[in-house]
Amino acid sequence: MSDRATRNQPTGKKPAPRPLPVWGERALAVAFWLVVWQLAAQAISSRIILVGPAEVAARLVELAQAGEFWGAVGLSLARIAVGFMLAVVVGVALAAAAGRWRAVHTLAAPLVGAVKAAPVASFVILVLIWVPSRRLSIIISFLMAMPIVYTNVLEGIDQTDPALLEMADVFDVRGWRRVTTIYASEVAPYLRAGVSLAVGLSWKSGIAAEVIGLPDPSIGINLYNAKVYLDTPDLFAWTLAIVLLSVVIEAALRRALAWAQARWEARA
Repeated sequence: MSDRATRNQPTGKKPAPRPLPVWGERALAVAFWLVVWQLAAQAISSRIILVGPAEVAARLVELAQAGEFWGAVGLSLARIAVGFMLAVVVGVALAAAAGRWRAVHTLAAPLVGAVKAAPVASFVILVLIWVPSRRLSIIISFLMAMPIVYTNVLEGIDQTDPALLEMADVFDVRGWRRVTTIYASEVAPYLRAGVSLAVGLSWKSGIAAEVIGLPDPSIGINLYNAKVYLDTPDLFAWTLAIVLLSVVIEAALRRALAWAQARWEARA
């Protein structure tokens, strides 16, 4: 028998199973923890302490049919979005100034370090002395997101290829043209990473500020009321809403940033 025929004969080994796609693995992981959650709720058998995922989902559907739910979600989203967008603008501008002038970098370092190190609750209580509760989540989400954007953008500026900057000096590329042709493409990955990280922290810290400040209407005051009245299904339902909104916001922002970067690179 020829070598070719020998190679074509079946070896008796089964082909290796194809790995699951990433979304399949994540779905299985979610399903696993939902089963654990349901079993824990059944074992505890106390609705005040823990309710199952099916009851929580049903309660969330009920809440979503009321206009008050969407009013609270909309106002919380709007306040936190304002703080987050301000954080991105200020963080990018401050990082650009710090990269340009050493004095700005030196002066900003202790302030940014203090904001990053201090607990969210400390800022919430302190800021609540100065501003009304309806503006609290704006300021807190700004304070939590700005240092992350600033640090990432500044790192991108510092890591810009020196050869590109030397070439820009040779061809007298300065000012805004240098920003658009060199810094924009070099800093963009750092900005995307910073914004993706900051949006989640901004959202969570903003909701935490609402739980303490209790602006009405808001997601935070509904969480607080559910805790006060020991309404565990409502507490879990609002928490689930926060998690789902966070996932949607982060996914939408990542897609938007990727699209914007692709458009910018296509123009360049």
